[in-house]
Amino acid sequence: MSGRSNSRKSGPKPGAAVWDNTKQFLIAIVLALVIKTSVVEAYKIPSSSMEDTLLIGDFLLANKFVYGARIPLTNLRLPAIHDPHRGDVVIFIYPGDGVTKYIKRCIGVPGDTVEVRDTVVLVNGISQTRPSHTKFIDMRGHEMGNVSMPTLDGRIVLRDHYGPVIVPAGHYFMMGDNRDNSYDSRGWGTVGRDAILGEAMVVHWSWYEPAKDDSTFARLGSPRVSITDPLSVPRLFWFNAVHFMEKVRWERLFRPIS
Repeated sequence: MSGRSNSRKSGPKPGAAVWDNTKQFLIAIVLALVIKTSVVEAYKIPSSSMEDTLLIGDFLLANKFVYGARIPLTNLRLPAIHDPHRGDVVIFIYPGDGVTKYIKRCIGVPGDTVEVRDTVVLVNGISQTRPSHTKFIDMRGHEMGNVSMPTLDGRIVLRDHYGPVIVPAGHYFMMGDNRDNSYDSRGWGTVGRDAILGEAMVVHWSWYEPAKDDSTFARLGSPRVSITDPLSVPRLFWFNAVHFMEKVRWERLFRPIS
């Protein structure tokens, strides 16, 4: 006579599925943080100093690995593929406060002699070809040749007649492509190698927000958000949804930065 077993297969313990999902979520967060801090990071362009290479409202991806990414939670760096080259568009920490992230073009590397003569940049005595989207907006200043720029140590330099200066070892000379509207190494000096974060690669998104003096502001300027107006957020959302096709700079999406 056959007996009937009363044993039962044990099912998953209570909470096991929750813990498994939690582990996967934590792993995803850790991987995202590692990628963000060590490989690729997204940045938004807040100012016009790199026009017309980069525009206000551009969102870009930067390669942090190429210059030697920092290892998370340490002050150590991975080996660099190469140091910044002349012409690279570089993200770095502003020397003036040690916190703010800036983006400029590398003009001079360690040991270079950099000078500006009537807006023309010379490196080691050789005139440099201007990037294709370099911008000048103050033609009167060029004619006068005496537009001043303050320095961090209180001196005054001439914006369009600067130097010559020798770039110190371990430092880099940076300038914005919007040469008349860029506070850069002409004013605050060179950037130390440790302050350099990555090289700009591609514009992955671009959102047009016109300035108040722009002819399109009345039609495309987003309504302001106010903490005293609870309807301001849904009003902004609705406005941007209605004008979405006009406000996205479609021609700039996935545009390589050079």
